[in-house]
Amino acid sequence: MKKLMSSVSPHFHGAITTQKIMLDVIIALMPALIASNIIFGLRALLVEAVCVAVCVLSEWGFEKICKKEVTVSDLSAVVTGLLLAFNLPVGIPLWQAAFGSIVAIVVVKQLFGGIGQNFANPAATARIIMMTAFSGTMTTWVFPDGVSSATPLAIMAKGEGDLPTYLQMFLGYRGGCLGETCVLALLLGGIYLIARRVITWHAPVAFIATVALMSLICGKDVGYQLMSGGLMIAAFFMITDYSSTPAENIGKLVFGVGCGLITILIRFWGNYPEGVSYSILIMNILTPYISRLTRAKPLVGGGK
Repeated sequence: MKKLMSSVSPHFHGAITTQKIMLDVIIALMPALIASNIIFGLRALLVEAVCVAVCVLSEWGFEKICKKEVTVSDLSAVVTGLLLAFNLPVGIPLWQAAFGSIVAIVVVKQLFGGIGQNFANPAATARIIMMTAFSGTMTTWVFPDGVSSATPLAIMAKGEGDLPTYLQMFLGYRGGCLGETCVLALLLGGIYLIARRVITWHAPVAFIATVALMSLICGKDVGYQLMSGGLMIAAFFMITDYSSTPAENIGKLVFGVGCGLITILIRFWGNYPEGVSYSILIMNILTPYISRLTRAKPLVGGGK
């Protein structure tokens, strides 16, 4: 008789690995990376390279010091580095970009147990911490022609200045963070992830639809609200994070709606013109409760 072997789930293993998923995400981020370098110049590539390098080195170093299995080969640190860089202005001092990268990997990810254990999105949380610590450099926006300029959200909030056209917004010719300006590039990446079944449509559509509907109700320009700030990069790359968002489709819808409502509250009535990162962090905290309320319940059969 063969020895009976028992083990914890999962009991069936497929060909999909964390590395393959992260590679798909990296591929999906390439249009935005290329667009950022075309729009903002080679300084964008330098910021992106620093963030990725420091994220990878931070993960490797922390795991070595703690004598844990080194997981840099799963490429998740590369994804975190790219997402953080895409949430930074092109003129950010490199040492601040490096600081944010260490916070994202060591504080938000590794101190909570590493990939799959972090309760919050590392890039979004690191950006919030950097906004608090380096508010001056984090809110200094450079227009693609090298001239300092306010973002469309700031212009709309103050009611001063000229807004870019819809076409300029869609193609990314406006002030803002590196990876958030070119809507076209982000849509291409999002469609790729959905087509590859890396993410589902539920959270992105719920998020975008909620912001659109609330903007319409509040009498705001829907097009500018959807294409401004970090809404599009968050919709496809940050509120779809496996670790910090609900797994069930109903939970994803709730998560997306929640992010949309909080974003609108901060944009229209808060002290900041942008609220996407804060909405992600708040909803990340609520994820366990959303998952508990929306998870599928097993059917219990009965008979007489």
